[in-house]
Amino acid sequence: MEFTHFDGQGNAHMVDVSRKPDTAREATAKGSIFMSRECLLKVKEGGMAKGDVLGAARIAGIMGAKKTPELIPLCHGLNLSKLSMDFAIREETGEIQASCTAKTTGKTGVEMEALTGVSTALLTIYDMCKAVDKGMEIGNIYLEHKAGGKSGEFFHPKRKEG
Repeated sequence: MEFTHFDGQGNAHMVDVSRKPDTAREATAKGSIFMSRECLLKVKEGGMAKGDVLGAARIAGIMGAKKTPELIPLCHGLNLSKLSMDFAIREETGEIQASCTAKTTGKTGVEMEALTGVSTALLTIYDMCKAVDKGMEIGNIYLEHKAGGKSGEFFHPKRKEG
């Protein structure tokens, strides 16, 4: 497979999608932030000095996804029809997992919006919690699922059933 963001001379360019048909597109990305037990409990119990960590991260993730073409060079601006951010707290691993789902009907996919949403949400959690735990680690960011478009459906091998 060849890269689509380069012309015949190797110059970067925005891919021309004008001839592609509009189709329903959906993508879900996931990622995690790992923190100390003390920090995780403060987030879970709403005891962080800066306020509702997951509420702020939810809004930040949605806003970040909407601004994807401003952050990622050559990314198309999309008319998003849905963005959702969800979080799962896993005390046994000291982890908060973020999940962002983006939807649109258009000529190009929403994978970058979902990945940007997750990344922005995790960075917001770090910002709101760094006074308690500067050693937090962000990672495991990946595209879990995408549907629509010419390449069809994709499920990441990490995806857990159920």
